[in-house]
Amino acid sequence: MIDTAAACTREEFPGEDLVLGLEPATLEQLIDVARYRRRIRLAPDVEGHCAKSRAWLDDVIARMRAGEPVEAIYSVNTGFGSLAGRRAFPSADDAAELSRRLILADASGVGRIVDEEVVRATMFIRVVSLTQGYSAIQWALVEGLVAMLNADVWPAVPEYGSLGASGDLIPLAHIALVLTTAPDGSDEPENSGEAILDGCVVSGHEAMAAAGITRIPVGAKDGLALLNGTSFSLAQTALAAWDVQGALHTAEVTACLSIEALLGFGDAFIAELHEARGQKGQIQVAERMRGYMSDSQLTTGDRDNDPQRQPPQDAYSLRCVPQVFGPIADTLDFAFGIIEREINAATDNPLVFPDLDRDLKAVSGGNFHAEYVAFAADFLSIAATEIGNITERRIFRLDDGTLNRGLPDMLVDSEQVGLDCGFMLPQYLAAALVSDCKTLAHPDSVDSIPTSANQEDHVSMANNAGRHLRQIIANVEVVVGVELLMSVQALEVRVQAGRPDGTAVSESDLSTSAQKVSAMLRSTSDEQGKAIAHLTRDVVLYPQVRTAASLVKQRAVLSAARG
Repeated sequence: MIDTAAACTREEFPGEDLVLGLEPATLEQLIDVARYRRRIRLAPDVEGHCAKSRAWLDDVIARMRAGEPVEAIYSVNTGFGSLAGRRAFPSADDAAELSRRLILADASGVGRIVDEEVVRATMFIRVVSLTQGYSAIQWALVEGLVAMLNADVWPAVPEYGSLGASGDLIPLAHIALVLTTAPDGSDEPENSGEAILDGCVVSGHEAMAAAGITRIPVGAKDGLALLNGTSFSLAQTALAAWDVQGALHTAEVTACLSIEALLGFGDAFIAELHEARGQKGQIQVAERMRGYMSDSQLTTGDRDNDPQRQPPQDAYSLRCVPQVFGPIADTLDFAFGIIEREINAATDNPLVFPDLDRDLKAVSGGNFHAEYVAFAADFLSIAATEIGNITERRIFRLDDGTLNRGLPDMLVDSEQVGLDCGFMLPQYLAAALVSDCKTLAHPDSVDSIPTSANQEDHVSMANNAGRHLRQIIANVEVVVGVELLMSVQALEVRVQAGRPDGTAVSESDLSTSAQKVSAMLRSTSDEQGKAIAHLTRDVVLYPQVRTAASLVKQRAVLSAARG
């Protein structure tokens, strides 16, 4: 059985179908289709747009069938990679058979089967890429990918195999096997790949039959049009980038809760301070954090009021949040631009440009090289790691009775000191996860291993970069979830214990945002169905930690803070 916990979380997208071909596709639309099963349709004029390149290829195939000599055209009547150009196949049937054998040969991946949302995102990107009109693919194959998405067919794609150049050949071949048959239409179940059906691995033949979708005979150039491109690496990076954005904005909220609980200083967030530096992301982060803490009576100092204690400085993990999160926000903006352009890019090879003045309309280039994607994933891996890095330092500070300004050690007011560990171990967990992130954040794009007899002598390793980024942001969501649990606990203890000078604290002294987030958390049941209650003695914490991480991923903390 396959673990279907990572399968898409909504049975049906609560909105209209997405029509592709009218405007460039967006990252948010990718999320809707990949994660929430939004259905898609193709605009009426897309088929005609794509038919132009296919018409040129059909003419080439017609000339081959007529016995006319045809020049060598890469991926149509020649081999691939270092085998290109050795001889041109004379038969049109060979051109179709070449596509089929490419799909069979390239489906050689290993490793765990990737999450359904990754496969759905990959197919979505492939559809958008093919509808740019330069791939000369059979229109039926584009419609077949759309049908698979709309029927929730989940090809079983292993995580390992792509180098992020020559396209994501191996993972895309595992999808193409499910979609296609041999050129003569013979449907061999053993050559139909694998798919997930009702939690079990079955043949692609069985999965497509269960969905009522006819598999499509592959023709000339179809193989490389389906396999060549950055779709799989980009899918992993795009999904992770969306989650990095959610974790960043959520960590802004949980940082504010920690700052309130630790009786922090507001001077560090005054607008003029950040405008004096002039960095866009820093200014925006500080503005959002000021908004969350604007009516808090626990912080001291703002642009109109002197701080009540001197010197008005907190530790860096509190007062430097805008300076750390700001560049992360700016990095996200940069990466989102790359990702959205790449979603709408034609990235297979060769591409066919019917309007060229020359006879050979097929142009061999390198749009399959995923350096853009690899850079975006690597940069975001570093950025996301820093979300976890600074957040863990606040978690540590909340636990430490010498640093948390009068809160009990480990945030538990135990009936006998030492009897309860409180939140000691969640900080261990955060430390372990952040350390893992630091290792994973080593850039993959600086690595390259030549392939195909040195014809493909520089590759991007974008798939590795995307895989690592997905693991990093999964780690970070847990770390931010731990801060959510601990900061709410700390605020409640602060209300009970008051300030170190003995001044009482009431719930109304908390910011409105803190009150809303606390109420949301306390009204949430953990994965065992138990309330996430204030901790007064040790309990099993993993159900709460897992649920808190889910709240981060679902942006529930943001919704509560802003609601």
